[in-house]
Amino acid sequence: MITALAGGVGAARFLTGLVKLVNEKDLSIIVNTGDDIELFGLHISPDVDIVSYTLAGIVDEEKGWGIRGDTFQCLEALRKLGQDVWFALGDRDLATHIFRTNLLKKGRKLSEVTAEVARALGLKMALLPMTDDKFETRIVTRDGPLHFQEYLVKRGAKDDVVGVEFLGAGNAKPAAGVIDAVMNAELVIVCPSNPVVSIGTILAVKGVRDALKQTDAKKVAISPIIAGAPVKGPAGKLLKGLGLEVSAYSVAKLYADFLGTFVLDVADSAEKEKIEELGIEVKVTNTIMRTLEDKTRLAKTVLES
Repeated sequence: MITALAGGVGAARFLTGLVKLVNEKDLSIIVNTGDDIELFGLHISPDVDIVSYTLAGIVDEEKGWGIRGDTFQCLEALRKLGQDVWFALGDRDLATHIFRTNLLKKGRKLSEVTAEVARALGLKMALLPMTDDKFETRIVTRDGPLHFQEYLVKRGAKDDVVGVEFLGAGNAKPAAGVIDAVMNAELVIVCPSNPVVSIGTILAVKGVRDALKQTDAKKVAISPIIAGAPVKGPAGKLLKGLGLEVSAYSVAKLYADFLGTFVLDVADSAEKEKIEELGIEVKVTNTIMRTLEDKTRLAKTVLES
């Protein structure tokens, strides 16, 4: 039994390699939902969709999100109607959001809907949103707080970050299966995702961090920071905004209370000894994932850690 903690694009790329090496039925993936947002009356779960579309082999690989070959006629029609269409939603992608929203309005839980979508896409692993409860990541800027998607997509992550808020974290309970997936795992993998707003959100849900401390599973994390910069996304600005150094060491320190092994890119090998002083074993390898071979090789390194 393997359990992975996942954000969006980086995690999806890694998981593509992992599923080449393990039986999907032995895999549970706990996905960040702090990025979820309501647009045009629809419940959008960006990270859940990126992971599911990627593992189903239908993601637009060039963008890293959305469905390959999708059209945007509905969005264009909304634009002509004077709507602010800053968040790109493809026509086929909209079907997922309509399906999800309709079931949620009927009283179904997000975890139940996510499982139905995963089955419809032919996925055999357990895809688990971190919580069924309301949880919203807000980026605090000098002009006030913004929903994470507004900060990242609408404003292009241009604002200076002075803090991060997790609205609902005090009440959010783990979705069904989340704690069991951690406690019953032989290996827990923290994917190379944003440590603040992808993994940090999962760790903020009640009981998750405690479960990671208590489980007998091996716990391995892959650094999303290489040579002082994130491979993708605003992790650098967020770490700086929290007063942290943008480094692999900073990420390892955020996970130090439960982590056993940290996978470090060769470009950061100089940080190995410093991270080991946190009581964490360090593996050094190439963590950049350009090809399927890269993804599979990295997954193999993690499995052998």
